[in-house]
Amino acid sequence: MTTKKFASVADLEVKKTTFAQLSDHCWAYTAEGDPNTGVIIGEDSVLICDALATPVMAQSLIAEIRKVTDKPIKYVVLSHYHAVRVLGASGYKAAGMQEIIASQGTYEMIVERGAQDMQSEYERFPRLFNNFDSVPGLTWPTLVFKDAMTLWMGKLEVQILHVGPGHTKGDTIVWVPSEKVLFSGDLVEADAACYTGDAQLQEWPATLDALAALGAQKLVPGRGPALVTPERVKEGLDYTRDFVTTLLGSAKEAVAQGMTLSLAMAHIRKAMDPKFGQVFIYEHCLPFDVTRAVDEASGIKHPRIWTAERDKEMWHGLQASQ
Repeated sequence: MTTKKFASVADLEVKKTTFAQLSDHCWAYTAEGDPNTGVIIGEDSVLICDALATPVMAQSLIAEIRKVTDKPIKYVVLSHYHAVRVLGASGYKAAGMQEIIASQGTYEMIVERGAQDMQSEYERFPRLFNNFDSVPGLTWPTLVFKDAMTLWMGKLEVQILHVGPGHTKGDTIVWVPSEKVLFSGDLVEADAACYTGDAQLQEWPATLDALAALGAQKLVPGRGPALVTPERVKEGLDYTRDFVTTLLGSAKEAVAQGMTLSLAMAHIRKAMDPKFGQVFIYEHCLPFDVTRAVDEASGIKHPRIWTAERDKEMWHGLQASQ
């Protein structure tokens, strides 16, 4: 049979971006299911939550920010280590960037697998890396924290927190308590599949509980529209919890029955497709999600490193077996 094109190499549809104000200081830069970015405009400077995938793409966001402020863009926070979130960081240097902030877990993942991840992500979904040649290399944090740090942007308090693993072991959120706005990175998704290829699936729901306890009234997810009411925030948290628990639960069933990876894929689809088959990037994510879920259900706690070669072997093996 003819196999599907690898991952999302055939996805060429450019998404419309939206730069919308959420509160006095917080903005969301969303892109119809492509990776989102958060912006905080403080009294004396600007913070970016997730840098975008290339320096050229960063220029588009800078242009939007410059429509509303000329303050220096001092801080870039990395919600995790994935290339699509971090490789654009160098694009903010000329705009005043002083610090690239990441958790200890994110730093460790860049050291361990940053180079492999960069090539893997680009080959999976090249459209997300506009002008990949503009990337000078890996993005390294200049400021690393363990669990929590606080920035004061003038009188505005901004908390940068690692509340637990989920999407990766080093997930970082940005929380503005006075305005109850949360930038979650890919710990929360809306109307989009959760990519879980490097996830800690067992711990993810407890991390979502910690996010819920903050009481956010607005939330910028990793993908999908900004969630701008408490009700929508709860929906996003519940949706993400349902996705990861259904995935891992089905994988545990498959492993307990001794299924091969291809049989596990068919078994997991029966549970996942009716609920999530229509959401953005579902078909792109599912082979990687199933592979990681089966690994974790089999006792592989620390995610195996994805390389471009491993990606393609896994993808074509699963596609050919269906």
